Amino acid sequence: MPSLLILMVVGVAAFFIFTAARAAAERAADIGRDACHAAGVQWLDQSVHATGMRLRRHDNGWLGVERSFRFEYSEDGQNRHVGRVVLLGEKLVGFSGPSRAAQAVVRNFPLQ
Repeated sequence: MPSLLILMVVGVAAFFIFTAARAAAERAADIGRDACHAAGVQWLDQSVHATGMRLRRHDNGWLGVERSFRFEYSEDGQNRHVGRVVLLGEKLVGFSGPSRAAQAVVRNFPLQ
């Protein structure tokens, strides 16, 4: 009976980790898509790819998960360029991408 309880706890923890990861990926996709639209460039593959995850402290001192994502865009339809979105929890903490989009991203999703 105790092993069943342990399995249930592990299963619930895995579910919450998966849900948080999907939510972060969707937020990164929204940011990448909006940045490409603001810069007038083509967002390629309509997706983001997770490139890293680490523990990092929030401004209030609590530990959080920082996730890095990359996306690709094209300015002329011929070349591919890589953009990057870094989220700490749900907060945008880093962005690189289409140079014309940087100002719009900071305005819509303030870096804090």
